[in-house]
Amino acid sequence: MMSVVATLYRSSPYINEFYQRVCAVMAQMQYSDFEIVFVNDGSPDDSLAVATVLAKADSRVTIVDLSRNFGHHKAIMTGLSYAQGDLIYLLDSDLEEEPEWLPDFLRILKEQNADVVYGVQQTRKGGFSERLFGSLFYKLMDVVSRSDYPRDVVTARLMTRRYVDALLLHSERELFLVNIFHITGFVQIAQHVKKHSTSPTSYTLQKKLTHVLNAVTSYETPLVGIFYGGLFVLFLAFLYIMYLLTIYVLFGNIIIGWTSLVVSIWCVGGAIITILGLIGMYLSRIYVEIKQRPRTVIRSVIRY
Repeated sequence: MMSVVATLYRSSPYINEFYQRVCAVMAQMQYSDFEIVFVNDGSPDDSLAVATVLAKADSRVTIVDLSRNFGHHKAIMTGLSYAQGDLIYLLDSDLEEEPEWLPDFLRILKEQNADVVYGVQQTRKGGFSERLFGSLFYKLMDVVSRSDYPRDVVTARLMTRRYVDALLLHSERELFLVNIFHITGFVQIAQHVKKHSTSPTSYTLQKKLTHVLNAVTSYETPLVGIFYGGLFVLFLAFLYIMYLLTIYVLFGNIIIGWTSLVVSIWCVGGAIITILGLIGMYLSRIYVEIKQRPRTVIRSVIRY
């Protein structure tokens, strides 16, 4: 059985075409046993109503309706938990990622005896600012992580049942899904794809910054960096003390400079505030995880 999982958020103009193209691909591949799982992530438009019409006409369509907008990554994990197929094809419903990639993904999965085939953009879509933000993001990931992350990955991926079961073992409330996809392991193969631009991005600047924060705090590396940074500051302080002692012994006086003193205080104070802020972010993540709130709240599951 094949499961196709997609999230809905401002997706109303694309749902019908998405459904038709998925059905056409399944017919081409001679897959009669398949399901489509839509996760309505609190979409403010009529995406739920459009998808419900499809569900009434086709029993292979299931809609998981969330009680509000919880975010793309959390909606994806919820959708995967409802997928029943032996193979699960995850992609966005806005047609920027093509349902027609599935046959190639499946061929590679079988030829390479892999558990995951995921899409990687040949050229990152978007304007200058989006490409710049993406480049800086992956450079930051190279610094804070100890893993060799694939760059410019897309949502679209074909996964085996055992991989998805392992993926769902991760129970974090604050998700950095690229990390979880990667560290789950198994044999994962990248496939170059061309992502289209059919709709404006729903990732606002605030959502992007939250995404970066979740990414950074998914690793312990910044905390280790703070420790070594502290040792480095102590080393510089020791060198400066030795320099002052040498000046005192050789010349009998020490040059007093209020400017250098004030600058030093501001630099050290700023470093301390930054370090405390970073530690505070980690503590807030611990606080969220300890409360064990549900990742998403499901209002209803619609099947006919």
